[in-house]
Amino acid sequence: MLEKQNAERVGNYVVTPLTRTTDAGVTASVSIRRGVYDRIFRFIPAFACHAQAAQYALAQGRSMVLQNQLS
Repeated sequence: MLEKQNAERVGNYVVTPLTRTTDAGVTASVSIRRGVYDRIFRFIPAFACHAQAAQYALAQGRSMVLQNQLS
């Protein structure tokens, strides 16, 4: 089950880190939403805890928005 963490507004987007516990550890995903549409990106690294995974996902999502990599 995905756990939503604290969302952050970056420009016109809302970036929400998501975490999930798996056999390999905790995995990270990020939701990047603008209006009613959102895109979900999953990341390969596994983490020891949900806080580390959420921090990584938020940083990656923020970077994608700021570097205009969503086109």
